[in-house]
Amino acid sequence: MTSKETSAGSGRQRSRTPVVPRRALRDGVYDAILEKLLDGSAPPGSSLGIDSLARELEVSPTPVREALVQLEHTGLVTRTALKGYRVAPPLSPEQLAELFDMRGILEVAAVERAVAHTDDLLPELRAAHARHVLAAHRVRKLRGAEGQPTDFADLREYFAADWEFHLTIIRAAGNRFLSQSVESLGTHVHRLRQTVDHGTMDLEQAIDEHAAILAAFETRDPERPRAAMRDHLAAVARRVSADG
Repeated sequence: MTSKETSAGSGRQRSRTPVVPRRALRDGVYDAILEKLLDGSAPPGSSLGIDSLARELEVSPTPVREALVQLEHTGLVTRTALKGYRVAPPLSPEQLAELFDMRGILEVAAVERAVAHTDDLLPELRAAHARHVLAAHRVRKLRGAEGQPTDFADLREYFAADWEFHLTIIRAAGNRFLSQSVESLGTHVHRLRQTVDHGTMDLEQAIDEHAAILAAFETRDPERPRAAMRDHLAAVARRVSADG
């Protein structure tokens, strides 16, 4: 290889090297801002200054700006000309109704398709339910006997386990486009958690309803899982409406 080729190769390598670190930095900033949105430290309507966030996170303004653009697409953040970015207001009653309507359409369809793969699904669904139960147990311990509310950092594992139970069924449906559609609702489910008071969580009800869905799959009756999922989503919607 000539020195010219070596130099050219080194130049190409140098030009590619920053891509992954920059993406990792942007993703890290995205996660940090997302946690601020969900833990209440950046409440709905509050301003999100690029420079102040960059100083707080000890990064340059560029990854902050890129992360805010991503968050704007999720609906968690809004941008107004000449005013910059703000935390989006909580979901309105109409938006909540539409969110649960869409979840019902997509998740019941996923259940209908997943029943054909019940034998493969059941071990994974049992494991997902066990993780959800364990996460709920940890939240109860953190709350103590008086049931004091916990902050989002304490609830992160619980929320992730709750959503993973649903995603386990959705993946078992075997339709990548259905999976992508449901997973895109994940950020809106996060917005839902902005709306609901952390002190009025439905730990017991959610665990019981997930157990009913699991038991319905175990019957091998194709109708029962669909009914159990529909009942669960309707119950969550009622609880959220009551909290609001």
